[in-house]
Amino acid sequence: MIQSMTGFGKSLIQLPSKKITVEIKSLNSKSLDLNARVPSQYREKELLLRNLIGSSLTRGKVDFSLYVEITAEETTATINAAVVKQYIKQMKEIVDGDETELLKMAVRMPDALKTEREEIDEKEFASIELAVNRALEEINRFRADEGKALEKELNLRISNIETLLAEIITMDPDRINGVRERLRKGVADLKENVDENRFEQELIFYIEKFDITEEKVRLDNHLAYFKDTLNSVDSNGRKLAFISQEMGREINTIGSKSNYAPMQQLVVQMKDELEKIKEQLLNVL
Repeated sequence: MIQSMTGFGKSLIQLPSKKITVEIKSLNSKSLDLNARVPSQYREKELLLRNLIGSSLTRGKVDFSLYVEITAEETTATINAAVVKQYIKQMKEIVDGDETELLKMAVRMPDALKTEREEIDEKEFASIELAVNRALEEINRFRADEGKALEKELNLRISNIETLLAEIITMDPDRINGVRERLRKGVADLKENVDENRFEQELIFYIEKFDITEEKVRLDNHLAYFKDTLNSVDSNGRKLAFISQEMGREINTIGSKSNYAPMQQLVVQMKDELEKIKEQLLNVL
């Protein structure tokens, strides 16, 4: 079962004095690219949160945001009275102003407020971890649902290539007969007597250069392998991408060897289907 790298998850936890909101969103990326926005008071726990998210999502461009909203009368900042008084005293020496106005100015000065570092409450952080895990569950459900749509699209494109390959296999004898007749006509137009045995040997050699039997077999095997991988338990976008590259090599070789317009038209259609597969695989986990 494949999964998409696109997803979104959100979770809210209400504590007695705080509301914790966790948001996780992801887009496609070759590897895990995690951007975390964490309030400064939880910075020492950021690595732990990163490991938690990375072990669950493994790939994708991931944005993780942790928001903390104070819902009760609680603050860690206090006025540094001695500093504020000193500011007011200095300003009075410069200008004779209203003390209320001077106070407004003083509290905006550096060090007018002092913030005591708040230690992380382990019970509170356990609630944050719970919120992160819930958001991860939601984003993984989102990815799985998107993966079902991707799987349906990929199966359709593979089925289309299989149908086109069957048409190529059906018309291949006519192509070879066409090559044989063109060669015979070319020799006849020369109005020269030729050794029939030697001509047959050269004809066989020439036709072998245009033989696509191996390419047809290998492409059929790649298509079957792609479907098996697509239906496996684990999502493996990289493996599917490698298989699609091998499919592309066989399709290109068939096109270059065919030397037959109707078959080349089918090859063009196969290439178009394969490009659509590659576009979708960019978003497969």
